[in-house]
Amino acid sequence: MEPQNLTGVSEFLLLGLSDDPELQLLLFVLFLSMYLVTVLGNLLIILAVTSDSHLHTAMYIFLSNLSLTDVSFSTTTIPKMLENLQTHSKSITYAGCLAQVTVFSLFVCLESLLLTVMAYDRLVAICHPLHYLVIMNPRLCALLVLVSFSISLLTSLLHYLVMSQLTFCADVEIPHFFCDLSQLLNLACFDTSTNNILIYFIGTIFGGIPLSGILYSYTQIMSSILRISSLGGRYKAFSTCGSHLVVVCLFYGTGLGVYLSSAASSSPRKGAVASVMYTVVTPMLNPFIYSLRNKDIKTALWRIISRIA
Repeated sequence: MEPQNLTGVSEFLLLGLSDDPELQLLLFVLFLSMYLVTVLGNLLIILAVTSDSHLHTAMYIFLSNLSLTDVSFSTTTIPKMLENLQTHSKSITYAGCLAQVTVFSLFVCLESLLLTVMAYDRLVAICHPLHYLVIMNPRLCALLVLVSFSISLLTSLLHYLVMSQLTFCADVEIPHFFCDLSQLLNLACFDTSTNNILIYFIGTIFGGIPLSGILYSYTQIMSSILRISSLGGRYKAFSTCGSHLVVVCLFYGTGLGVYLSSAASSSPRKGAVASVMYTVVTPMLNPFIYSLRNKDIKTALWRIISRIA
């Protein structure tokens, strides 16, 4: 399907995080460093899982897919921002903006669904440990990843359709460092109340349902842990899902923070600054959270490092 530019608008202007020329170099170095750390950290997780046969289990298969999603998630927005900072240009083509909206929504939804799948994996591991290998077999793992990707693809298609039908006026300045659909709706020439309702509905369905699944899984997990008599047994059981719980809180917490800050603040630029936590910091921290709290990952990473050395 070819992008349909219904207005003749050839490009948009991404205003970024700051107009101060003295901050441009600092922002470039900062975000370049964060992007490189994100890519390197997540690729190391993927390499560790794929190279170590001991990690070819459901939990680590899902973790490697999450890492791949984080790399893709960051790559959707940061390189274009770095390009604009380096060239002192704020422009992005209509097709580029449309692609960014579509791909960004794809990986946001995929991350949410993978976190839900990982919560289910922890539920089975803690509540049904004797049947874990039977239930979480490779076929089911592949099916869960495939279904997650298919649902995310559907979500991104809906965002694509909404964006492709918008008509824009002369003002095409986006107060953000990437093409955010909510900001694009504000630039449209016609009443977008229906589109806003549709977008919020999509967000509620494809964001609320996964979050409900995670909350249900952890309700069952906590109920099962509390039935363990020994304190050591409870700690051991909870430690297996501690990293995942931290990542879930970071992902949904920063996402909710961005939404609340955008709703409470009259300045769209402040919402863009808040989005940094959600789109840049979270994907960067995920590999550290999993590697620092997971002995298997640390062992696999040390094996890789020792081979290289």
